Amino acid sequence: MSTESDTNHDLPTGTTITLTRESNWWVAKDEETDVVSQGKSRQEALENLDEALQGYHGKGEAPSDTELREMGIDPERNTSGSLDDSEIFE
Repeated sequence: MSTESDTNHDLPTGTTITLTRESNWWVAKDEETDVVSQGKSRQEALENLDEALQGYHGKGEAPSDTELREMGIDPERNTSGSLDDSEIFE
């Protein structure tokens, strides 16, 4: 089965992607990274996985202040710290 899309050119050789059907959704999982995404079609699930993998590998852009506000986040009070200092990621 071909999984070609405009955005998957950066996937390393030998990448294994699992596609499963769960109810009305297709779920795509990259077995190497355990990154998972979904879509209403196989193609949409794969495209969403490509985008998620780009984020996983540090590609993409930081959200603008406007985008943060739309998500209910105050940019002036939003700070990032070390994951080692976070109680959430223990």
